[in-house]
Amino acid sequence: MIGIEFIFRLIGMVVFGTLAGYWGYTMGQPFGGQKEFYAAVMALVGALIGLVLTPFITTRPARWILSNLSKISSQSLMAGLLGLVVGLLIAALLSFPLSLLPRPFGQILPFLAVVVFVYFGVMIFVLRQKEIFEIVPGRRHRGSSEGAEAAGQTPASGRNILLDTSVIIDGRITDIARTGFLVGTLMIPRFVLNELQYIADSPDVLRRQRGRRGMEVLSQLQKDTTVAVRISDIDVEGVREVDDKLVVLARQLRCPILTNDYNLNRVAELQGVSVLNVNELANAVKSVLLPGEVVTIDVIQEGRESGQGIAYLDDGTMVVVEDGKEYIGRRAGVVVTKVLQTAAGRMIFARINQDNS
Repeated sequence: MIGIEFIFRLIGMVVFGTLAGYWGYTMGQPFGGQKEFYAAVMALVGALIGLVLTPFITTRPARWILSNLSKISSQSLMAGLLGLVVGLLIAALLSFPLSLLPRPFGQILPFLAVVVFVYFGVMIFVLRQKEIFEIVPGRRHRGSSEGAEAAGQTPASGRNILLDTSVIIDGRITDIARTGFLVGTLMIPRFVLNELQYIADSPDVLRRQRGRRGMEVLSQLQKDTTVAVRISDIDVEGVREVDDKLVVLARQLRCPILTNDYNLNRVAELQGVSVLNVNELANAVKSVLLPGEVVTIDVIQEGRESGQGIAYLDDGTMVVVEDGKEYIGRRAGVVVTKVLQTAAGRMIFARINQDNS
């Protein structure tokens, strides 16, 4: 983009210099021999102005427009285009009768009609795009990802899922992705990748290891063909914190955030952003045991209270066994007495099954 801007600067310098030189030559004609001097001076001034101002009227507005268009879904763009066409058609139908009005109304009102009807056409179609596209025959059956995404529906084969830094470093995303439960494209914004690289280059050994593990997880995701992964250069202007950028971007793209960060989860939910929390998923798929059920476990260590033993189920759920200290290092059958759900996860209390001990 810098090379293109430099080329436009040169073109603007030539164009502004030529026009200013011609203007200076015209101004200098009354002074006779001074017209060449005026032309040369004005040409230099025009070339300087063109060199400085050309990017502000060419490349930079175009870059701003492209940056904002990339944040708008294709359905919103289509709705805006339809609204523009409808507004122009209505304004064209009204322009002829309005032009028959006496001056100055016959000259001003047709132009105002175009502006007003185009504005309201675009605004109405964009605001009601969900209802408009739902009446298109066969659209719901085709499973259009953009339509479902704009309508706020969760199931969409083409939706984007934003990944934050914590869930990448966590590593469980690779196993979850292979199961096929994540429908859509995993999108990693460039600012998340930059934060991950910053952590990987940290002088702190632990942070550096976490960052490098996150890089390895991303590499595994890209090599895995069961899920689509895309690194996007899209950014959020005026926001510095990565978590804040993710929330704003999720609202703009109308897509969920995949995370295991509790604070990000709460902030996103307060702003109406859908969140897929890996920790909540892990708790949801753990085994459900009811009081009175019998399960066989391996008691591996002593508990906090006197005589207690600690065991773990296959999914990592901790089981506190009353009077299980003497069974440490052995397999024992236990009866579930209570299931407790805590912020850290599910905890099961049990006692030794005397019938099968």
